[in-house]
Amino acid sequence: MITLKHLERFYPLAKGKFFYVLRDINLEVNEGDFVSIMGPSGAGKSSLLHVLGMHDHAWSGEYFFGDDPVHTLKPKERATLRNEKIGFVFQNYHLLDDLTVYENLDIPLSYRHVNKAGRDSIVCDALDRFHIVGKKDLYPRQLSGGQQQLVSIARAMIANPKLILADEPTGNLHSDQGKEIMEMFKTLNSQGTTIIQVTHSDVNAAYGNRIIQLRDGFVV
Repeated sequence: MITLKHLERFYPLAKGKFFYVLRDINLEVNEGDFVSIMGPSGAGKSSLLHVLGMHDHAWSGEYFFGDDPVHTLKPKERATLRNEKIGFVFQNYHLLDDLTVYENLDIPLSYRHVNKAGRDSIVCDALDRFHIVGKKDLYPRQLSGGQQQLVSIARAMIANPKLILADEPTGNLHSDQGKEIMEMFKTLNSQGTTIIQVTHSDVNAAYGNRIIQLRDGFVV
């Protein structure tokens, strides 16, 4: 599903020097994999996730998503591919502040051209599944951190994407909620969804079938 060849991410410094956050990344992720990216703080884990999610375009090298050469696609083409194929769980939620919980969940379905009746049904199912029916008309600022994370995870899963990218997906949840979310990920993976998570948790990493260790921007 994903092939990276000699991918690098760097920031320019003074006097023609560069600071590299990812160095010569060569990586294959097969369809149906459940991959955990681990490593110390500053190793480049979140940077790699943002490149994979096509939010960050300032990198060099080759990136293939299925048959699509992402490195040659125009920004609009990358955005379409991202919206149709990828679901995201961000560490800091990235919910839209001016939309209600219901509306935040509806957004990914609109990208996939689901009709209004179909979207209503799917959103109601997600609200029930994540036990947030009573929060549907609230705005993100009216929710606790844990509740915002649940909404973020529900939004990532709602359209059954081919790939889910998760950055510390259970970091703001208590242990029972965290276990429930990881079990959901495991079930989705068994049904064919590819999952790549960044985690510091050995327990969460054990739900996957592969661990990729990063250190100083390199795969080690």
